[in-house]
Amino acid sequence: MKDKILIVEDETDIANLIQVHLTELDIDSDICSHGQQALELALNQNYQLVMLDVMLPGMNGLDICRQLRQIKPLQAILMLTSKTSETDRVLGLELGADDYMTKPFSIRELQARVRTQLRRVHALSDKSKTEFASQNETSQSGQNEVQSSNSTCIGQLLVDHRYHQVTYKDNVINLTSTEFELLGFLCKNPDQVFSRAQLLDSVWGYNHSGYEHTVNSHINRLRNKLEEDCAEPQIIQTVWGVGYKLNSKGVY
Repeated sequence: MKDKILIVEDETDIANLIQVHLTELDIDSDICSHGQQALELALNQNYQLVMLDVMLPGMNGLDICRQLRQIKPLQAILMLTSKTSETDRVLGLELGADDYMTKPFSIRELQARVRTQLRRVHALSDKSKTEFASQNETSQSGQNEVQSSNSTCIGQLLVDHRYHQVTYKDNVINLTSTEFELLGFLCKNPDQVFSRAQLLDSVWGYNHSGYEHTVNSHINRLRNKLEEDCAEPQIIQTVWGVGYKLNSKGVY
């Protein structure tokens, strides 16, 4: 079955251009130009990715992003913003967007971003199927637990890469797929410092100058879910002038 993307864009030429180049990737797509209608489509249908413009009639893209993230936390969301609207880019990421692109954008970059998001969606789907199959097998065999050989445990922080689940201090932490990949990458390399460019390349699959806000916002979102005091983070720390690291001592 083909992947399907919802293009939410009120500029017809841009929407049609995106659709044409998604077709080149063998991807189906729907176009919606009205904010409220787009939210209803995204909630009621199964899209692998939602591409959201910010300025829309009826409801703006930021409000759509916020509501969609609350109801469908694992929905992949790519924001489309004006090159001059830095505030919108940052706010969109803080509200839960996985990534953003600025207009005008190159077609090659657009296709690369879409491929990256779809790879993440497919990986999550495969993990869910594996989990279901394992649970079913366990039920039939009468065992009480499913052991995973693909997890990272540091202190009280457990990242189960197979089942896409994070627990900290015995509490399940609900993360988006991108937040999970970022935390998982840092946990696999505890105490190692990574620049924003390195994280973009390793987690998002590209190294593009000017998109550091993507990393910053996801770090902030992880801190909000893990740290007792975000003003003085103990788990995900900033190494000034260099980047970020997962502090292994902070999770004990």
